[in-house]
Amino acid sequence: MFSRFVPKIGIDLGTTNILVFVPGEGIVLNEPSVVAVSDENEVLAVGTEAKNMIGRTPESIRAYRPMKDGVIADYRVTEAMLRYFLRKALGRFNVLRPEVMVSVPAGVSSTERRAVVEASIKAGAKNAYVVKEPILAAIGAGIPIYEPQGHMIVDIGGGTIDVAVISLGGIVAANSVKCAGNRIDGAIIDYIKKTRNLSIGEKTAEEVKIKIGSALPLEEELVMDIKGRDLLTGLPRVTEVKTNEIVRAISRELREMVKAIKDVFQETPPELAADIIDGGIIMTGGTSQLRNFPELIKRRTGVKAMLADQALFCVAKGTGIALEHLDTYKRAVIAKR
Repeated sequence: MFSRFVPKIGIDLGTTNILVFVPGEGIVLNEPSVVAVSDENEVLAVGTEAKNMIGRTPESIRAYRPMKDGVIADYRVTEAMLRYFLRKALGRFNVLRPEVMVSVPAGVSSTERRAVVEASIKAGAKNAYVVKEPILAAIGAGIPIYEPQGHMIVDIGGGTIDVAVISLGGIVAANSVKCAGNRIDGAIIDYIKKTRNLSIGEKTAEEVKIKIGSALPLEEELVMDIKGRDLLTGLPRVTEVKTNEIVRAISRELREMVKAIKDVFQETPPELAADIIDGGIIMTGGTSQLRNFPELIKRRTGVKAMLADQALFCVAKGTGIALEHLDTYKRAVIAKR
């Protein structure tokens, strides 16, 4: 009877970012999934504040990501992080425990799924539901998932690329590969080390990817100055990088992501494959915003690919919509514990 007064919160629990969605208010929080922990295992900072500490902390403090490849790597720290985000989203004065819906990668095991539910309940949720990311991304991108028609959704975040063909509200074929934004950052770090003898941090690599990165070579290259530590002299140094170098540096990772999409096509029934040729591939997630990524996928698969509106927020928006219409999406929701 009182269910409509129970606060509802949707969480896109990503490897790099956590997005919190409150129905009626939209996305209320978008912070990095980073936690700073002291030697005594005390949580010192969460989110943006903790991310600013990465690579800048004394030995007694560690800033790290408790989520690895979209799943919980450090249970206790993830719980502390969820508690922080729930509290921040609800405000201090709320006494009601919220119903929470959390996204998980398509390839998540039942143990990993249970870990997410338990961490959410321990962090203060009344009920916790988990839903696979591609389904939420599709709902958030405005795809009518219950039609008897095939839709292909490609959700590329920091830890995983999730590819799924959805029809009649369920996943017909899916693939989840642990190669996404973070791997691209790693490839950029390695490339700069090899070609420039310069050591750069994750933050700089991410900046390079966003500012000048591309999935295909550009005729008019973008240029950027990067700062780092010279590996020979140990002194700080500035060097210049161009787009087409970055394209070469990340080509292996991009190939792996395209292969993940091709593998799903091989499992897709012919009728649904025909639907996808007509409707195209819908791309969501932060990494899908890499320059020319949809064009690369089109060239490699022969199927047109489009970036969804507000690609970064699709999964979070999907959690909100599914929470508001739980009865409609019952089949897609994996029930609480």
